[in-house]
Amino acid sequence: MPKTIKELADELKVSKQTIQYHYQRLPTKNRQKDSQGTNMISLTAERIIRDKVAKPSVANTQQTGSKKVTKTSKENNELIATLRREIEDLKSQRDKQLATKDRQIDHLTKLVDQQQQLQLATVADNRRLKDHVQKLSGQLTQKTNDNLSTGNDLFNIQDKKSKIAKQKIVKSGSNKDGIHTNRAIKRWWKFW
Repeated sequence: MPKTIKELADELKVSKQTIQYHYQRLPTKNRQKDSQGTNMISLTAERIIRDKVAKPSVANTQQTGSKKVTKTSKENNELIATLRREIEDLKSQRDKQLATKDRQIDHLTKLVDQQQQLQLATVADNRRLKDHVQKLSGQLTQKTNDNLSTGNDLFNIQDKKSKIAKQKIVKSGSNKDGIHTNRAIKRWWKFW
């Protein structure tokens, strides 16, 4: 007698979706529907579905059994020795890398220290040069002031000489009346 998908799923203790999946993949001649349109599984289709659902469970059981088979102690010892060698190799590689990084850090630290020392020396040189420039500019200013005062002294001497010259009679002349007049020399820059 034909069964429904739900009945077969309950009987095989699987989900309805699993039975539906296998039912849809059956050849068309093995699929049947009743008068209401419900899928009915014939005896032939039931055998095919049972075989398909049962195979995965048998395969799972066999896989579980093969996993339970343990390796011999010799194989385990070889595996442990191999893993220990790999660990030692990795440790030595790590130590080499760390040593290389330490050397790089030391080198960079020395470079930074040298750069700072050069910077300090440059700053000190700049200060000395600035002080020297200020000292030289002060001396230059003092010489300029001295030269100006010397120039003023010369100007004052010339000015006194010209005043004296004004007082002297440069030219005596007589006018129509025969009167002698004294004239002082007047220069054009003295008018203002």
